[in-house]
Amino acid sequence: MSSIFTKIINGEIPCYKIAEDENFFAFLDINPNAKGHTLCVPKKEIDKLFDLEDDLYIGLMQFSKKIAAALEKTIPCDRIGMTVIGLEVPHAHVHLIPLNEMGEMTFRHKVSLTKEEFETLVKNIQANL
Repeated sequence: MSSIFTKIINGEIPCYKIAEDENFFAFLDINPNAKGHTLCVPKKEIDKLFDLEDDLYIGLMQFSKKIAAALEKTIPCDRIGMTVIGLEVPHAHVHLIPLNEMGEMTFRHKVSLTKEEFETLVKNIQANL
């Protein structure tokens, strides 16, 4: 069975897509720790980050770096934090989280955004890619 991320990539489940290329896909987390919390995933469904082939792993980090740079230009923050946990969805993914305080990395700190705020945020991040 396909992961929820594969269903998002395939357009079966809607998302707030930031960017995609041949191998990777970035979209806003719908239950964000902070405004701009983004997930970067390989299109190839592989459960664990360290099971990715070296070229795909390096590509994911390069893709994530590009998205992080756009986030930092868009969201007022001290830095972009990155974490990989991977327990909830069996599909390798990187969390990029605009940070102003450590609490925003705990996954207990959540913010709420309206559909319009998500849509505006996507456009603003895409403008900085």
